[in-house]
Amino acid sequence: MADESFKEFVLDQLGALPELRAKGMFGGLGLYQGGNFFGILFEGRLYFKVDSTSQADYEARRMGPFTYEQRGRKPTMRYFEVPPEVLENAAELVTWAHRSIRAASARQRKTSVSARPVRDPLDSHP
Repeated sequence: MADESFKEFVLDQLGALPELRAKGMFGGLGLYQGGNFFGILFEGRLYFKVDSTSQADYEARRMGPFTYEQRGRKPTMRYFEVPPEVLENAAELVTWAHRSIRAASARQRKTSVSARPVRDPLDSHP
């Protein structure tokens, strides 16, 4: 099983991350560190969450975004494929993973804040 050996390789390379786990999702695996969803393993490729700052590093190395087929369309997500030379270097991969985790954490905080209901200050109920 090539996908299983790739999964084991990636998890070994990222072994320095505490609370790392892989969870099945739409035919691939999602990578989590604590509560942060920061990576995708899909069809023998590793993708990390990007933000406006880190995306340029992926694009400079000609790495593309994660895409999937949905009802005849191919939407993209803010996850980009990790360059092979980064994947092969455990220390560098962990550094890139930390940036991805920060991007995922920032996105999660932004979503959590915007998803909170606005309370009427005149409403005395908690």
